[in-house]
Amino acid sequence: MTKDVKIKAPRIRKSASLEKRKARAGWVFVLPFLIGFIVVYLPIVFDSIRYSFYHVKNVPTGIELIPVGWQNYSYALLENSEFVQLLIAGMKDLVFDIPMILMFSLFMAVLLNQKMVGRAAFRAIFFVPVIVSTGIMEVIDAQNATMSDAMESGINSGSGEDAASTITSFIDLEKLFSGMAVGQELVSYVATAINNVFEIVNRSGVQMLIFLAGLQSISPAIYESVQVDGATAWETFWKITFPMISPMILVNAVYTIIDAFTTDSNVVISFILSGKASTTQPDAVSSAMAWMYFLLIIAIIGLFAAIFSAFVFYQRRD
Repeated sequence: MTKDVKIKAPRIRKSASLEKRKARAGWVFVLPFLIGFIVVYLPIVFDSIRYSFYHVKNVPTGIELIPVGWQNYSYALLENSEFVQLLIAGMKDLVFDIPMILMFSLFMAVLLNQKMVGRAAFRAIFFVPVIVSTGIMEVIDAQNATMSDAMESGINSGSGEDAASTITSFIDLEKLFSGMAVGQELVSYVATAINNVFEIVNRSGVQMLIFLAGLQSISPAIYESVQVDGATAWETFWKITFPMISPMILVNAVYTIIDAFTTDSNVVISFILSGKASTTQPDAVSSAMAWMYFLLIIAIIGLFAAIFSAFVFYQRRD
């Protein structure tokens, strides 16, 4: 009688899916930042929040923290009028900066996405200001700007206007728009944009690259199909290109808001770091101002993202 022999099937190891492997690789990539944030930055953040609810008193053994509740916050909002004025001024600058930077960066991205000789060189040229305006170069540029302002204030046409404001005086925007029934607000907006063209170009490099990535992700077959249907370039931009890169517009808008609010040249940031928040408790009041400023930024980003997300077109990959 034969005996049945059981053969044990080999165990098949299930390999992780591609998405799980990518997720693990992403965690490994951000692990140094997470470790640095937990070990270095998180204690600093905790101390900053704690100091905003205390008065700091110097004692022979170090410092003594006296709890005062919300007094530092109320002082920053109700008694320090300069802080509120700077917040309002920063909001006005934000309303101007976002549309101009987004329009310019999108315009340049569309141009640089065309087939032309030296396209890579032009892309590098427009991204150079992003590299130059970081770190020590930003400090040098700020010093040069201060010297330039001093020189321009001394060398003018005698009318009291500096060199930057005379750019639009030669164009005479009021005469240019006189026959178009354009309001004074639009004229002032265009004049300010012309005078700040260097700063707009200087802050549009990252946004331009993001728009370029979005434009290059659009399938050429879509453009070929609309050309066969007889669509014009204007219709193609507004019906195809603009909806397809609308997610990039949202990303660039959020990035521009954060960049405008946190740059070293921001008037609110400069005021908080200057130590002029209070004559008696500069550190504690500055901490309270910084956290109110942080919450304001988060609220503006959340409000903007909630409103604009309704108009964003997401292409389905089914």
